[in-house]
Parts: sequence; C-alpha cells; structure tokens
Amino acid sequence: MTELAKRYGGSLYDLAAEESLTEQLQQELDLAMECCRREPDYLRLLSTPGIPKRERCGLLDQAFAGLHPYVVNFLKILCEEGLMGELSGCVRAYRERYNADHGILEATVTSAVPLTEDARQKLVAGLQARTGKIIHLNERTDPSVLGGLRLDLDGTRLDGTVQRRLELLRDEIANVVL
Repeated sequence: MTELAKRYGGSLYDLAAEESLTEQLQQELDLAMECCRREPDYLRLLSTPGIPKRERCGLLDQAFAGLHPYVVNFLKILCEEGLMGELSGCVRAYRERYNADHGILEATVTSAVPLTEDARQKLVAGLQARTGKIIHLNERTDPSVLGGLRLDLDGTRLDGTVQRRLELLRDEIANVVL
C-alpha cells in the first residue's frame, strides 16, 4: 500500500467517522472494489486519459448510483486525479483504520482442506481469548501444506503445517556434518 493510498483512504475514513458512517462506507467500498476486481477492463477504462474526465466520472455516477455520495465522490476524485490504480490500497487503508477503531483483527488461516465449522469456531474463540479483539477469519485452502494450519495474524505468521515441518527437517539434514 502506497503512502498516497494511506492518505486518501485515511481521509475518507476520517470523514466517515465524523458522520458516523464508517460501517456503511466500509461495505460500499468493498462492493465497489469487488465490481472493479470482477471487471478489470472497466478499471482500465476509468484510467484512460484519452476519455474526458467528465465522461469517466459520468460512468461512475451510472455504475454506482445506489451508493452513498461520499463513496461515489471518492471514486470520482480518484478518477479525476488518475489514481484509480490506488483504489485497492485506499480500501485497505480504510479497512485498517476501521479495524483499529473497532478492535478487529483480520486473520488468515491456510489449511490443506476446508475447516469444519467446529474447528473454525474453536480457532476464532481461541484467538479472541488470546488477543482480546474481535477476529475476522479469512480461510484459504492449499493442498500443498499437506496438513496442519498456517495462521497470518497482525503481521505475524504462525506456521504449524506439515509442509513447514518438512522444510525444517530438510534444512536440519542438509546442515548435518558427518
């Protein structure tokens, strides 16, 4: 995330906090980001300098007419300044500020197979007990981990996967002096 994205996303968050709209704008930014992620050609169109700014902003008005004016105007500012490529960073910066203000930690767990509901609930409960914060758990499946869990939480990686244990064992064997 660039400093520019932090500044823009943080400024939108400050405005939303003043108006008590942080949750609504968070959801609407996620929706706008998902639309742009699904349609990368649309994002490129909005970034094309050959199309007048007025027309590009009109496209945003049409596409996001149901969203809060703050979100639509934010997207227009990014478009006018040629910063649509920074949208994902701005959304991430907004989310970080939102999470910090609401005591939320985002965690990502990677496992070889999807977690059962019981395992998911136990993991979230354990993390909440240890951190004292609300945990939003994102799940990934990656068969290459073979078994166990890899947890990314607040910039820290806890890796209890079979894949990692095999890597450590391989390193130990490679460093054995006979």
